[in-house]
Amino acid sequence: MMLRSAIIAAALVAGISAAQAASETAIFAGGCFWCVESDMDHVKGVTSTTSGYAGGTKESPTYRSHKGYTEAVKVEFDSALISYAALTAHFLRTIDVVDGKGQFCDRGDSYIPALVPLNAKQRREAEQAIAEAEKAIGQKLAVKVIDIPSFYDAESYHQNYYLGEARVLSRFGWIKQSEAYKYYREGCGRDARVRALWGPNAYAFPAGGGQS
Repeated sequence: MMLRSAIIAAALVAGISAAQAASETAIFAGGCFWCVESDMDHVKGVTSTTSGYAGGTKESPTYRSHKGYTEAVKVEFDSALISYAALTAHFLRTIDVVDGKGQFCDRGDSYIPALVPLNAKQRREAEQAIAEAEKAIGQKLAVKVIDIPSFYDAESYHQNYYLGEARVLSRFGWIKQSEAYKYYREGCGRDARVRALWGPNAYAFPAGGGQS
């Protein structure tokens, strides 16, 4: 009985260790973090997303004061289901990769497209994903690779904004947060621009680099 219990306990520990080993983190910036979070939440293998501010040096940035940071999303994913390389390649096909001055209707340094690698392996794979995307699109990408792996969570009201049930005041009156998000995304022409730029590859996994 004691031997059986020890075997079960060892198996449980091994299972937990394997799960922890398969859990990885990526940081992507692609304009409004509400939109990036929504897009990443729909990828198989992604286990959680957090909107925030990345790539700066000032401590504790806020929505009102985050100079030097760009809006970004921290993505936790199961590397047994999708690799960092595949996730990055997919992310690039969800943004305007040739606009380095902002994204869609959001302009300025807070909205630049960027990859924020957390280690040397991710940096190599980020650079490779950019090179492959340039070849696929036939244009030079304006996506930065930021070597300051800082990330601060955004305020709670920004998290899962696209699903929010709270009422917000808009030009349409008081509407649900989720409805305001839809109007914002459509009004900025985000999806239309991505599809015009990437064609059938918009929001897709590139051949040979899809989900594992």
